[in-house]
Amino acid sequence: MALCGVIAWGISAALPAGRFALPHATTVGSAIVLAGIALNLAPKWAFRRAGTTVNPLRPQDSVRLVQTGLHRWSRNPMYLGHAAILLGVATALENVVAFAAVPAYMLYVGRFQILSEERALRARFGRTYADYCRRVHRWL
Repeated sequence: MALCGVIAWGISAALPAGRFALPHATTVGSAIVLAGIALNLAPKWAFRRAGTTVNPLRPQDSVRLVQTGLHRWSRNPMYLGHAAILLGVATALENVVAFAAVPAYMLYVGRFQILSEERALRARFGRTYADYCRRVHRWL
């Protein structure tokens, strides 16, 4: 996520033709970033309360499948929070090209992180996880 944000900033600086004017862009962007931070932190607290791992590199260590709170609407609210943070940064940069960071991040994390997490959770929780996937979308 941070790398995508840095790239968005660099591209927006290198391509001033993509600039647009948005009233209160910094304020709007900051509000979106704060919402993204909340989307990222609230599920971590839920995981800790459930006594399960928040480490995305060790999903096989999960002891409980959290399906409450934000996880009722998204299987990946932490990654959704990252995408929102990038959206807020792009908004504050006021450059249309910077918005490419959001789908770039989502595609990357989907392919190189979420798929492996899903395999591990499917192996760990079986039918319970499969039922959860049928009810709740990956992003929203």
